[in-house]
Amino acid sequence: MKTFLNNLISGAFSALLFSLTAFSGNAQEAVNEEKEVPTHTASQPSETAESWLAKMSHAMKSLNYSISLVLLKPGLDAQPYLWLHGVEESGVEVEQLNLLNGPGREVVRIGNKVSYFEPNVPPYSLSSTIINGPFPNDFLRNPEKLKDAYDFFMIGRSRIAGRAAQQIRVLSKDRTRYGLNLWLDQNTGLLLKLNMFSLDSQLLEQIQVTGLNVTTSPDEFFSKIEDSMLPEIVTYQSKKLRDSAWEINYLPVGMKVVKRDLHRLSGTGKTVEYIMLSDGLVDVSIYLQDFGNGQPIQNLVGTVQSDTLLTIQHGQLNITVIGKIPAETANRIANSIKRVN
Repeated sequence: MKTFLNNLISGAFSALLFSLTAFSGNAQEAVNEEKEVPTHTASQPSETAESWLAKMSHAMKSLNYSISLVLLKPGLDAQPYLWLHGVEESGVEVEQLNLLNGPGREVVRIGNKVSYFEPNVPPYSLSSTIINGPFPNDFLRNPEKLKDAYDFFMIGRSRIAGRAAQQIRVLSKDRTRYGLNLWLDQNTGLLLKLNMFSLDSQLLEQIQVTGLNVTTSPDEFFSKIEDSMLPEIVTYQSKKLRDSAWEINYLPVGMKVVKRDLHRLSGTGKTVEYIMLSDGLVDVSIYLQDFGNGQPIQNLVGTVQSDTLLTIQHGQLNITVIGKIPAETANRIANSIKRVN
């Protein structure tokens, strides 16, 4: 009998295990960034990390820009993207994100309609105001959502992609999640570079902007797009969960349950309880299966790209936790799940 883990990830887990320390051959980069010698004068007293993040958020939503960027992850080839954003005269936001290597992947957003064009998958649209890309889009646009979970620090100024940049460090209040270093363009506030690092300062992911162009009007690409050309919006209706037999007794500071329902696993038809946690920056997925007289899973922990994947048998539960959080945090969440009295 296939285990719950095999049903969930279809054998891909073992093929994607890697060593975080192999990335870039420079495990101390995230630490060294703090010691960077500023190339510009010190920030004015009125400037704070929060004010810089607010400037970033406004720029991300209001400016017309074209950004070339590269995503670097351990064990994978560099992934180059082209990101276009604009605001039409009517006030509607438009975006396009294009993966430039391989078969490609294109995402187009017009207002609150996001359309995905991927290899071997029929085009589809979802109702959303953000696109699913390599960057934490919700955080970049709404950093105020992190105030309960993270602290923000001004680090210094440097030069990124040939532009003066302000560095901001983001750390979880209870140090249970990965941290971020981000560099914002001094003139516009747009993102120039983002590093995600582990609790022991190992670099996990890096987004590096290689080209930035701000214009007075949206790219001409958007003038050629009409709503009728995009696929219809599809909706996914999961099975509602009226009452759960399980409760989570530990959550990191600022993290909340944002979704809870029942999912049917493809291939097996088995139903599992699904819980999504979020702190505004990180989403964590939890799958619960009461195995009863069935087969418990084997405890296992590792990484798939930069996501932790933890599976444990805890009491009568098979638990799987997936997300960009340390293994210790995932394990603490999983072991806190108890049956409701």
